Amino acid sequence: MEILVLGGSHFVGRHLVDAARAAGHTVTVFNRGRTPLPWDDVEQLIGDREHGDLESLRGRDWDACLDVNGYLPQYVRASAELLADRVARYAFISTASVYVIPGSPPIEETGELHAVPAHEVETLDMELYGPLKVACEQAVERIFPGRALILRPGIVAGPYDPTNRFPWWVERVARGGEVLAPGTPISPVQLVDGRDLAAFSIGLMGRDGTGTFNLCGPPSSFGELIAACKEGTGSDATPVWVSDEHLLAEGVEPYHELPLWLPDEPDNRVFYSFSNARARAAGMRLRPLAETARDTWAWLSAVRAGDVPPPVTGGYAALGLTPERELELIRSSQPE
Repeated sequence: MEILVLGGSHFVGRHLVDAARAAGHTVTVFNRGRTPLPWDDVEQLIGDREHGDLESLRGRDWDACLDVNGYLPQYVRASAELLADRVARYAFISTASVYVIPGSPPIEETGELHAVPAHEVETLDMELYGPLKVACEQAVERIFPGRALILRPGIVAGPYDPTNRFPWWVERVARGGEVLAPGTPISPVQLVDGRDLAAFSIGLMGRDGTGTFNLCGPPSSFGELIAACKEGTGSDATPVWVSDEHLLAEGVEPYHELPLWLPDEPDNRVFYSFSNARARAAGMRLRPLAETARDTWAWLSAVRAGDVPPPVTGGYAALGLTPERELELIRSSQPE
């Protein structure tokens, strides 16, 4: 199968290209050409969808298109319209953020979606991230009726992760010592390895799959996450559980100062309860979280050693507590 990937040089896109190549497909990527491709057998077409430069896509045919970096509906609509008669199927990487939270857990593909913005948005506003992705999905389904595949990942982890959410925990646990663990061992979290997401997506495309799928790992906990990081890095770290109440009283910002942590409240439990039943029934396989931690640590170690390029982190690099702040919070949480 010949697959066109819009994007494809970072994180999820990179795993998707790797999975497509491993399955024997021929891959072409379309992007701005700012990041050197790590593959010698992948054709690169240069363009910029945000500036309407789709010329290198004209006059070409592929069996399928995989849209990895569509965030604004007008740009997704433009590429989908251009390719409507050039590809048999159009797969769109959306997000589990399309769902209205709170909802009724587990959140399935039929869950309530955000209303699309009333007016066209010119630049990505993260407060509208979910609603804009809903609008993108609708554009794809309208242009490719019966030929669209909508894939909704939850929080993705694994090698090449630029977000510093799961990598922060891997690196912190690897350092050992007392590790501030938020909430309790059963505080919820939910992750999916980018390679599992990619293998399932490419396999589904190879079977002419259509429809909508949540791509999420099973509901998990911070106790399991820290244990997986210990196993994956060989660390002797000791978790020190600090209550949500104490962290909030000390002004710790959920999700940012402690990546992935959300206070254990009903709405937040819903956020980590996306159903993957439909994907699992269609063949999605999920590796142990300790394997994801091990491979993420190997990649991070190579980055720190200068053996591989660092990820383009954007604003994510600032996530996570400083060692000084972590120690202060641990000490202040202990009884006198």
